[in-house]
Amino acid sequence: MTEDELLLREAEKIAQAVGRMFPGLCEVVLHDLRDPAHAVRAIEGGLSGRAVGDPATELGLARIADPGFPDVLQNYPNRFPDGRPAKSTSIGLRNSAGEYIAALCLNLDVSLLGSAARALTRLARADEPAPLTESLRARTTGELRALVEDYATERGHTPRSLPGAAKKDLVRTLRERGFLEVKNAVPTLTDVLGISRASVYNYLR
Repeated sequence: MTEDELLLREAEKIAQAVGRMFPGLCEVVLHDLRDPAHAVRAIEGGLSGRAVGDPATELGLARIADPGFPDVLQNYPNRFPDGRPAKSTSIGLRNSAGEYIAALCLNLDVSLLGSAARALTRLARADEPAPLTESLRARTTGELRALVEDYATERGHTPRSLPGAAKKDLVRTLRERGFLEVKNAVPTLTDVLGISRASVYNYLR
């Protein structure tokens, strides 16, 4: 077996393995550049409708004509015959004399990925914002104390010196934000505001 045939045989294994790893998504084509009129040596995926024995593409012919053609063309835009967008990579294979004898080409169907990306974008998109900021993590009594202290500071008071009306407003606001569901919320409020449990429950009526 000649060196060129051995190289093509080994490349066939790669084409088959890669194509079968991404069925229906990626077409892998091995071109024998020694015979441009019947260049397709192996094909996996079949997304372009080509078959073994079909001729080389324009890129394959350019690689045959120019020994200085890049060894790898990576991720260039392409299109299948039916119009579907593709992303392609072409890898030139040289023998020991430096001559191109084959090209391994991968054509990825990105139309499916585009649809999936649009679906994910729609799924992740939120509608109108909620009327208040929501936290999805569990609240703590430490956060409850901090809110009470911030509320009092903004009004020029300590928590215990807040007027009764302000304490009532604060307790109701904390209930609306779900802080009274925190374990030991009421004892924490009685301690930080200096009021009784009965006062807390009266504020909530």
